[in-house]
Amino acid sequence: MSSAGGAGGDRLARTFAAVAPRAALVTFVCGGDPAPELTPAILDALVAGGADIIELGMPFSDPMADGPSIQAGNLRALGAGVTIAKLIAIVAGFRRRNADTPIVLMGYVNPVLAHGVERFARDAAAAGVDGVILVDLPPEEADEVAPALAAHGLHLIRLATPTTDDRRLPAVLESASGFLYHVAVAGITGANSAAEAEIAAAVARLKAATRLPVAVGFGVRTPAQAAMVAAHADAVVVGSAIVDLVGAAAARGSNDVPGEVAAFVATLAEAVRGAPRRLAA
Repeated sequence: MSSAGGAGGDRLARTFAAVAPRAALVTFVCGGDPAPELTPAILDALVAGGADIIELGMPFSDPMADGPSIQAGNLRALGAGVTIAKLIAIVAGFRRRNADTPIVLMGYVNPVLAHGVERFARDAAAAGVDGVILVDLPPEEADEVAPALAAHGLHLIRLATPTTDDRRLPAVLESASGFLYHVAVAGITGANSAAEAEIAAAVARLKAATRLPVAVGFGVRTPAQAAMVAAHADAVVVGSAIVDLVGAAAARGSNDVPGEVAAFVATLAEAVRGAPRRLAA
């Protein structure tokens, strides 16, 4: 497991420690959606609404693990001219306003390779990024990226899925740090939701194999679903519902997209904070 944290220290570790024993609320938005000039205010709105950790999507033209909601967000962002360099600049601006809230860049490996792995790791760390999730980077191919991330103090956050069995799990955990992201349902983001018993069993199995916090996402869209996951996991990830909100607000010409985001995230935060804990030891 790599030691990571960057110039700001290990914000992820501090955040998980600070919010315990409750679950952390992790919110995802597509960087640059619906326009790069709105993203800074949307990031601030996530924090104002109660997000503990932010996942910022790196736009990509072929997001094969994502459903229609995040696919559309990616296309809106790309259409607005967002690049990795612009996204990193947005993070740097956010970090000047907010020294504490962790930001994780989430996306696909191709844009990272196109930017240049070493350059990406250096620039992201300098901007105040805390970790990276690359959904299409299997452990067997991580050597192309993981050493540069570790050298610059960036967490490589791994995903476990319902098909990650006990033979596969050690390989997933080998280079993981920050937290472990459990994909609650097989398939794309924003699709079906997992049953509570399935989530509880999956989290218990993962926590028996790692000391990393376990976050659960994919299919978590409502405050009630967020509360259910928060009862068992160390973190709840909500993405597609927020991306849908951003897209709908932009489509109808809302003059306060960030305000709408903050109001919705506040309902999620209230649900997560009020959830009874049934976390496995």
